[in-house]
Amino acid sequence: MTKKISSTQNSLIKDLILYKEKSRARRRAGLFLIEGKREIGLAVKGGYTIVHLLYNPVIRSEDDCRALVPDVDECVEVSEDVYQRLAYRDGTEGILAVAKFKDFRLDELTFQRKNPLVLVAEAPEKPGNIGALLRTADAARLDAVIIANPKTDMFNPNIVRSSVGCLFTNQIATGTTAEVIQFLRKNGISIFCAALHSSSVEYSTINFTQPSAIVVGTEADGLSDEWLHQADSNIVIPMQGAIDSLNVSVAAGILIFEASRQRHFKS
Repeated sequence: MTKKISSTQNSLIKDLILYKEKSRARRRAGLFLIEGKREIGLAVKGGYTIVHLLYNPVIRSEDDCRALVPDVDECVEVSEDVYQRLAYRDGTEGILAVAKFKDFRLDELTFQRKNPLVLVAEAPEKPGNIGALLRTADAARLDAVIIANPKTDMFNPNIVRSSVGCLFTNQIATGTTAEVIQFLRKNGISIFCAALHSSSVEYSTINFTQPSAIVVGTEADGLSDEWLHQADSNIVIPMQGAIDSLNVSVAAGILIFEASRQRHFKS
């Protein structure tokens, strides 16, 4: 028999609302919400464990849910009011999943290519920027995305939403700046830091066909001195207008696709 919930005061729903709104609650439970059929499908493909599926019967059937995640522990029918309280997007697909956290450990990263291409973002604060970086990384088929000194947990619903599921398609790790630099050095990966610095060279002059990490910082503060001092090269995108910087996800996209262009051309 299908479980049905019509009240936002239900204990499960109250917990899920906390997971949606509070990072501490997510971390304590090790659970987070995923909204949308495509995103849930990508999470399953990415090896995430789905604990619950919740669906709005006005939009989607239980059979649809079970077809998407056949081995789900529990499928729950919820009322329109409950669903809207849990949903993050205005336009929705009538389905939500509760999934288990994954550990994003540096020592679990593996590379299939001898010349991996990695994106490193130091201390990104805006979930929307992180989501955009993950989408770009997926589009370019990067070997990994590493977040140094993370300011938010990677299962923030804004990251899940803005990445349109690319949180689940990328190989991701987190660590301190010192740990990330040590990891890159240990694996023979050259460090190229995007920075307005007197030593910076134009990004198009760099050979990105070697094992490479493209490192970007925040728009407000840029990269820490630790990165600038450890870089094999500091690189810059020439600016021709009145401003001297780009949105971090735009800048990363330019650098990543130049690296991809070089690699495609070489092959």
